[in-house]
Amino acid sequence: MTSPRKSPIWHPFTQHALHGEMTRIVRGEGAYLYTADDRRIIDAIASWWVVTHGHCHPHIVRAIQEQAEQLNQIIFAGHTHDPAEAVAAQLLKLAPEGLDYVFFSDSGSTSVEVALKMALGYWHNIGVPRTRIIVMEHSYHGDTVGTMSVGARGVFNRAYEPLLFDVASIPFPAAGHEQATLDALEAACKEQTAAAFIVEPLILGAGGMLMYSPWVLAEMKRICEAANVLFIADEVMTGWGRTGTLFACEQAGITPDIACYSKGLTGGSLPLAVTLCRADIYDAHYSSDRARMFFHSSSYTANPVACAAAKANLELWQHGTGERVTSLAAMQERMLAPFRTDARFESVRRTGTITALDLKASDAGYLGGIGPKLQAFFERRNLLLRPLGNTIYVMPPYCLTEADLVEIYAAISDAADELA
Repeated sequence: MTSPRKSPIWHPFTQHALHGEMTRIVRGEGAYLYTADDRRIIDAIASWWVVTHGHCHPHIVRAIQEQAEQLNQIIFAGHTHDPAEAVAAQLLKLAPEGLDYVFFSDSGSTSVEVALKMALGYWHNIGVPRTRIIVMEHSYHGDTVGTMSVGARGVFNRAYEPLLFDVASIPFPAAGHEQATLDALEAACKEQTAAAFIVEPLILGAGGMLMYSPWVLAEMKRICEAANVLFIADEVMTGWGRTGTLFACEQAGITPDIACYSKGLTGGSLPLAVTLCRADIYDAHYSSDRARMFFHSSSYTANPVACAAAKANLELWQHGTGERVTSLAAMQERMLAPFRTDARFESVRRTGTITALDLKASDAGYLGGIGPKLQAFFERRNLLLRPLGNTIYVMPPYCLTEADLVEIYAAISDAADELA
């Protein structure tokens, strides 16, 4: 099948043979995006879960402008700069106590790759043969080779199976079946080669917005700690207030051994990611032997402009953002309440500012026909909603108004009338 070429751009997660012309966005402001024909679109998914305070927030924009005029790039091997130092210092104050070092990268996938390499490098450098990674079913950690390996196997990565390494998998802790998950994790941790367990705390995002309780997260950390297995928290999506607290691990009262943060790190303005770790993981790489250094980098590691944006974002978190998150979570619950008894939907759920509900449909599933139909319906209503098959979720910027939410949930109800 040959493409009728309109644009040379190959878009992510897009089947171009089925997708029409791309929507051209010319500007963003607050919770809204504006098209070339001047339509206003409500961004109900924070532009793939990254925008926190709103598009083009003035404080972040100013920080980017000022830094771009001063220092826009420097190799981070052998050098440092003030924005990176400020971001690292503030992150260690905000993150769960016990995380001591910050490694910069440029995307969520990369931050997870870094975490995996840190974990394996730790065991290698202390002379313990542990190489097995434990994962949770339905998880998603990125699209690079390592992150695909620790994510759910299926249509996302079937073509790349020869590249992926083997992992141990435990079941998702569905309500009422949590003990099976904990037992499976305990058994996997007893394997002599178990090196680390990686998990999305409280919510599995791309796997279907699957939610579980903080006590389960705490128990999983306890099991790993007892078995001396490193605990990696992938908070790329769950961080920065999405679950109702700054980081999801706070709700379980735990400190991961390694934590991955990205997406909202710059407020959604520029690509940046960090991987935080305990001191002993850093110390295992600290040596007069150059062969024991941590072999990882990207050209734009700790880019000064991106770090300036992150610094501005962290400043905003000190001035009322937490209260806004609490308010938005409460509004989301009010909007979701009528759907809990709506027979057209099932598994209606919320954690923090994230809501999700499954539309009952004969063509459900990620590749089912209902997903594209829903997305097209919402686009006609000037809403940016991108369902995961028949799972509709709302994960908005924190500046969204109650009137915006009323419009969003009215459209969800109308979509059920038209498409279910």
